[in-house]
Amino acid sequence: MAGALLQKPSVCLIGMPGAGKSSLGVLLAKALGLAFMDTDLLIQESEGKLLQAIVENKGFEGFISTEERALISIKPSVRAVIATGGSAVYSKAATLHLRGFSTLVYLQLPLESLEGRLKNIATRGVLFRPGQGLKELFAERLPLYEAAADLIVPCEGLDVEAALLAVIAALRGQKRG
Repeated sequence: MAGALLQKPSVCLIGMPGAGKSSLGVLLAKALGLAFMDTDLLIQESEGKLLQAIVENKGFEGFISTEERALISIKPSVRAVIATGGSAVYSKAATLHLRGFSTLVYLQLPLESLEGRLKNIATRGVLFRPGQGLKELFAERLPLYEAAADLIVPCEGLDVEAALLAVIAALRGQKRG
């Protein structure tokens, strides 16, 4: 099924924390017959620490550098659904690398929905700038996701199964929005 749907060997899911990248990514990988990769787990494994500890130890810029190295280390020969961390789009180099071998799919949700989903934001390893809240983070990242995305899939009001079908339909159509 993957060969018929995909223009590139992999699919890379981008979006805000709580958008469902990891949950949906596992199901999408199964549906497409691809491997699944969660870059947050890749970072934790390479650093030997939880994301929150990495953020606390390295700060904003240090974490961005660590994440960029992890993303760029993904081999273009991989055939996978890749669930990225929400901050992946801060690195232009990483975004260009991922775009070279994967279709970037932005799982789009409004701020209000994300607020309802993010119950454990303090321990989740979400990357905030000093003094920034979720509203400011959302406003900062929204244009980055939109610019990076090959496809934008609105997920408001969709459960994970419906979101999966919407992503597959978008991949089948290979058009934005």
